[in-house]
Amino acid sequence: MIKQNILLATRSPRRRELLERIGINYYSAYPDCDETVDLSLPPEEMVKSIALQKALWVKENYNTEGKVILSADTLVHHNGKMLGKPIDEADAFTMLRSLSGSYHEVYTGFALVSDDKIINDYEMTKVKFRELSDRDIYEYVSSGEPLDKAGAYGIQEKGCIFVERIEGDFFNVLGLPICKIYTILSQGLI
Repeated sequence: MIKQNILLATRSPRRRELLERIGINYYSAYPDCDETVDLSLPPEEMVKSIALQKALWVKENYNTEGKVILSADTLVHHNGKMLGKPIDEADAFTMLRSLSGSYHEVYTGFALVSDDKIINDYEMTKVKFRELSDRDIYEYVSSGEPLDKAGAYGIQEKGCIFVERIEGDFFNVLGLPICKIYTILSQGLI
């Protein structure tokens, strides 16, 4: 059982839903910080850095005494490139075309910050897409679904029809490595 008061620092409905699924009560906070990061960093360091920036911003701008702040950031990495959220439909099409028929990695960094501790870690999951036709991609992009998702797809929604194989934590692809986070919280490590 999780005893900590969790302050979830995200606007993501998917992250909120994941915590609700496993019975973790939380309060919401909405970080509004600069998410600039050194683009020369490896992907795992990028997502950890952004997650920590979000948590520390919330610690500075909210009353967090006695609470554990949980923040996260997700990026898709493919062929040496970072794929965040697409800027428009053309960008989404380009991202999905590049992912077609190949593996990519989904990195989610997270930060757990209490009054006196910080845990900053990440999870990586490999995902393989089937070969996608231009029609598959156009239909998906026209649905509007990919525009607010890293890598331009949501595995929990219509984007699931593209996924041929997953190696690692499925929930990490949704944006929160829930098993790892639950273990840390349930063992009282923060």
